[in-house]
Amino acid sequence: MLIVALLGPSFGEAEGDLSTTDHDTFLVVDISRSMDASDIVPTRLERIKYDIQQLCDTLPNSRFGLVLASSESFVLSPLTADQDALKQLIHEVHTNITPTGGTDLCNAIELAYQKLVTDSSTHQSVRSIVLFSDGENFGSCERASLARLRAQGMPLITIGVGTEAGSSIREGRDFVRDDDHQIVRSRLNRQFLQELARDGRGNYIEADANGRYVNELARVLRSLKGGTIHQHHVAVSTNKYYYFLLVALVFLALDIILTIRTFRL
Repeated sequence: MLIVALLGPSFGEAEGDLSTTDHDTFLVVDISRSMDASDIVPTRLERIKYDIQQLCDTLPNSRFGLVLASSESFVLSPLTADQDALKQLIHEVHTNITPTGGTDLCNAIELAYQKLVTDSSTHQSVRSIVLFSDGENFGSCERASLARLRAQGMPLITIGVGTEAGSSIREGRDFVRDDDHQIVRSRLNRQFLQELARDGRGNYIEADANGRYVNELARVLRSLKGGTIHQHHVAVSTNKYYYFLLVALVFLALDIILTIRTFRL
């Protein structure tokens, strides 16, 4: 009976509803020169690239799109369920893709918003935007843009990449310098990213050197509510091992009782 129970016999059918929810997320990645800072090893951007690949592995059933944020933002990948293709694209991202080094983060967020709104395949999904940045922003942020995110139920999750101590940025054999020839030191602008997340009804998460924050980000994305839940009525056979386990336990108890009585005689 124990052997039969271990084999997990299944018979009969149990009916129930299987519910699934579609998640569509645009990842906005800051590719300004400050993302070459090495206060997070090996650099801020390289850390993000690796962590996005980990996020794809953690949420294999989600669709992701990719927007690169610079002085002029652009879509590197539309929403796709092809995680392998997305991981290949993110692997090729570098800060020298664009000729200028500034960043307009809010323009990139607006671009991701427009792509989510205009794509008819996302209208029944849980939609969100995740921004990976050190928070250095040279553009203006209109509150109306963040208000539209709230109205559409699209939370903005910001990932702070960097440290308050900051780091210099290598440029060849030297470092990036300002107009006074002083070495530029790039620091995490935590307050700006926290304000974006608050106004976008999302969360602020700070990246760490070993990537543990990816699990927290995945948990936040899984917990998002909204969209249409697809329900399927299914009938499955159930594992009835416990019947055989119960019989085995009864036999074992009888065996112990009879053995004790035999010794007493």
